[in-house]
This record gives sequence, structure tokens and C-alpha cells, in this order.
Amino acid sequence: MQTRNTLPLCLFLIALSFTVTSCITVGRKFPVNSVSQIRMGETTKDDVEQLFGTPWRTGIEDGKETWTYGRYRYALFGGTSTCDLVVRFNNKDVVISYSFNTTE
Repeated sequence: MQTRNTLPLCLFLIALSFTVTSCITVGRKFPVNSVSQIRMGETTKDDVEQLFGTPWRTGIEDGKETWTYGRYRYALFGGTSTCDLVVRFNNKDVVISYSFNTTE
């Protein structure tokens, strides 16, 4: 029996097991229980930042400033979980729309 070839095989199997059972998380958690406090036409950008903190991502959608709060967890086994909040502001920094989606 050759034991010299066993070590590389064991290391490969250990690395493979970590890869197969691992997961990837993108974004960061935010207080989902505060989503109900958002009021379109009333809640300001400052209010949103006080409720949820600094957005994970910002951008422009249809000419409107957009803030995204999200946490996306992808796993090979054990399922995927996602949670995101997208808030759109008018030119006066007031919420004009938002969407909240989760699989949790």
C-alpha cells in the first residue's frame, strides 16, 4: 500500500467537502421589522437612514435615486435565503415607492 499518495487525496477530499458545504453571503442584515414604518410621500431619506443605516447599494432607476438594503445567502446545500428592500426617492429626498421581498 502506498501511503505517499494518500495525503494529497485526503487534502483534496477535505478541500472538496468545504467547497460543497460552504455558502456565500452578499450584502448585510437590516431591521426588516422597520419596513412597515416607511410611508410613501412622507418618509425622508434621513428617516430611512435612521431606520436602516447606510444602504448596501445606491443607484438610479428611471431617473430616481434608489437605495438598496439586502442580504443574499447562497448555499449549495441547505437552500438560499434572500431579503431585500429597495427604496426610491424623489428630487426632494422623500420616498416615492419601495419594494420589500424575502424568502426568510
